Amino acid sequence: MAEEEVGVIVKFFAKPSVAALKITKGSIKKGDILKYKGHTTDFTEEVKSMEIDNQHVDEAKVGDMIGIKVEERVREKDIVYKVVD
Repeated sequence: MAEEEVGVIVKFFAKPSVAALKITKGSIKKGDILKYKGHTTDFTEEVKSMEIDNQHVDEAKVGDMIGIKVEERVREKDIVYKVVD
């Protein structure tokens, strides 16, 4: 499976476990598999829900700043990859 870089983590909110993510390339859709990679971060998970300005969206594109629910902690400047077949 290949991975293509789609964005970077801007901020992490611990209590709701939400990552603020800036999309730098391509797009992200609900159901996509994302890999979070950084200095101490390395996990993969499916996009179950994401928001732009507190509105649920099914797809986000380059330039969008999205909030995405994550199971594990992510850190600022972690790189986000989309897993593609």
